[in-house]
Amino acid sequence: MANILKTEKKVAVISMLAEGASIRAVERITGVNQNTIMSLNRRVGDACAKIMDEKMRGLNCRNLEIDEIWGFIGAKKKTAQRTGHYGDVWTFIGLDSDSKLIPSFLVGKRDAYHAKAFMADLASRMSMRVQVSSDALAAYPDAFERSFGADADYGQIVKTYSVTPLGNAAAPAAVRYSPAEVVKVERTIVSGMPDVARITTSHIEKQNHTLRMHCRRLTRLTNAFSKKFENFQAAVALNFAYYNFVKTHKAIRMTPAMAAGVENSHWTVAELVERCGE
Repeated sequence: MANILKTEKKVAVISMLAEGASIRAVERITGVNQNTIMSLNRRVGDACAKIMDEKMRGLNCRNLEIDEIWGFIGAKKKTAQRTGHYGDVWTFIGLDSDSKLIPSFLVGKRDAYHAKAFMADLASRMSMRVQVSSDALAAYPDAFERSFGADADYGQIVKTYSVTPLGNAAAPAAVRYSPAEVVKVERTIVSGMPDVARITTSHIEKQNHTLRMHCRRLTRLTNAFSKKFENFQAAVALNFAYYNFVKTHKAIRMTPAMAAGVENSHWTVAELVERCGE
């Protein structure tokens, strides 16, 4: 199938997937069969993960923010236990708040094992002392200590939100679907001597919004979820490679890879597809 689909079609398909279009929408617009689209997405996504792994080495990041974003595969947690699907899935993400680069990510469960694996991978990509900020996930301090040790500074931020009637169907939609108001913010030094003023997860929380907008499998209140773990992982990898190397970030007016010194110029989607061996 890889030899039948023309390069122009591949570029069109990948461009649309990276910009948040659903597989069905891509099929209707391009005329490419949905099975071919899913196969291409898997191949390119797997290749993107390898590109990220090779390129994100020896980075000069100074301020890292880490967070997790929720999704599901096959079915949500309650139904998955009955039907045998993977269920809830969490994507751990690291973000350099200065260059906006995403040097590392990991898809899995929100537990100590995956937190340690993610933190170890993130630490292995740094070439200098960094400050790390995260939320108060219980698994993070031990994962940080094992991976960074005394070679980094670490602080946690906890935001307390006002109570909103999310479960109240009678509440107005503007209330039910709007984010709750932050009423309290607490910053805690966990390790080293971090700059307390820079203990924040605001940048990566904004990135989470960008991810949900550009990766259809993570868009809320839709039925565009993955049925296989490998397909979900490939879709996320494609999104991050597109974000790092192709998409111009408005705040820095270049790609994150350029801002971090990983690349000297923008990649086009055609270049990304070519580098993925398509």
